[in-house]
Amino acid sequence: MSAAAAGVVEPRALEGRVVLVVGANGGLGEAASRACAQAGAKLVLLGRRVPKLNRLHHAFAGEGGDCTLYPLDLEGASPDDYAEMAARIGEEFGRLDGLLHCAANFRGLTPLALTDPADFARAVHVNLTARWWLTQACLPLLQKSADAAVVFALDAQAPGSRAYWGGYGLAQAAQVALVDMLQAELGPGSPVRVSGFSPGPLRTALRANAFVAEHDHAAVDPARAAKQCVELLSSTGAMHRGQVWSPA
Repeated sequence: MSAAAAGVVEPRALEGRVVLVVGANGGLGEAASRACAQAGAKLVLLGRRVPKLNRLHHAFAGEGGDCTLYPLDLEGASPDDYAEMAARIGEEFGRLDGLLHCAANFRGLTPLALTDPADFARAVHVNLTARWWLTQACLPLLQKSADAAVVFALDAQAPGSRAYWGGYGLAQAAQVALVDMLQAELGPGSPVRVSGFSPGPLRTALRANAFVAEHDHAAVDPARAAKQCVELLSSTGAMHRGQVWSPA
């Protein structure tokens, strides 16, 4: 049985692949970026905090990694901004082999009746609309690859039906539908495959907005989920096409 058939990721599983990590300066985003770099990817790191992006760049350069930085705030970015980003990636690399969505916005647990309208709109936009706008802008580049992956990192702790998760929770539920819808529209013969990734509770600043860290024994270091991000972005991830994967 081959490594791919067994679900085993090769040490350099992303060798030569161009991967865009959105939200690279966050908890899962940074861990996944490091794992992708170690797997041989050429990285485009997108985030809104320039100092954190620069720190990642220096770390990767010291480890022999290959990355390009792209500062952008998803909250204020327009479809034209994403089109410009895609054009720049195309000029530099000619294609895109992987797109990993890790950027998220969550202010805390609040009853819908008491939610600030601006916070609700922001959560839906950053966690759903902006993710789609960016993906849409990148589709032509992804279709130039022989094997491209779009991966949406999801939060199983916040399904749309649970109380108090507001716009963030609704955006999670909508993304599950988006994975299914987009894959169906692309079809089985497309070089672009779409999947969701629900890693379980991670010890991040975003989760700390809902759970007290010292009592949150279920959460684990994001680095433990990073290898699954590499798997989904690699050729092995084809087995999860059109699915939301929640590893045991």
